[in-house]
Amino acid sequence: MRLTIIGCGDAFGAGGQLQTSFHVRSGNSTFLIDCGVTTLIGMHRLGLEPNEIDMVCVSHLHGDHFGGLPWLLIDAQYASRRTRPLIVTGPKGIAERFRTAAEALYPNITNCPCAFGFEFMEYEEQVPLALNGVTITPFEVKHPSGAPPYALRFGLEGKVLSFTGDTGWTESLCRAALGADLLISECFQYDVKLPIHLDYKTIDANYERLGAKQVLLTHMGEAMLEHVDKVDRSRFIVAQDGMTLDL
Repeated sequence: MRLTIIGCGDAFGAGGQLQTSFHVRSGNSTFLIDCGVTTLIGMHRLGLEPNEIDMVCVSHLHGDHFGGLPWLLIDAQYASRRTRPLIVTGPKGIAERFRTAAEALYPNITNCPCAFGFEFMEYEEQVPLALNGVTITPFEVKHPSGAPPYALRFGLEGKVLSFTGDTGWTESLCRAALGADLLISECFQYDVKLPIHLDYKTIDANYERLGAKQVLLTHMGEAMLEHVDKVDRSRFIVAQDGMTLDL
């Protein structure tokens, strides 16, 4: 399994990084974890083919995590001429939120004839969803976005990949991360504790409790980037756009 970081930035483009999106390629499936507005740009930069994606797994309904979906649809309809089915998983109401966003950007695009299957599937709290050889288990976290936000735990190829999504500290993160081969953890702040975002000091203090084999820090804001030299590199990997990790 190979993880490619398409974008690891926050909503504001701190450090010049693109918005959140991770590309996972395995023997069974190729999929995205989140799809920020800049995802298609990042994919083209890295030579990643949109038509190879089987599904997009969305953690929560903020634009820097799902706002790239309308551009994937535009690309599929008019550029790459997609015929392969595409599944989008996400919180309750994701299909309606997608249609609202897509129609605002490109009126009538969701009514155009589609040459491929385009399906939305909603999460249920801690109920595993098995798709394309991947098991996705959602754990509700703390990040208001108009629908339940989730940390996501992926099981594939005998490995576990977990993602916190955006969230303040909550005990459900320990259940999502325990034993994971890699935990992708948002790290917006360095030492400022917020109810809706994680900070490095909190993550570090709970490192053992999270219980992941490796932790990748992502979604870093300007304040965190100013302190990135203080990260314990024996515990954490610092994300960069374009980075690849093999698990």
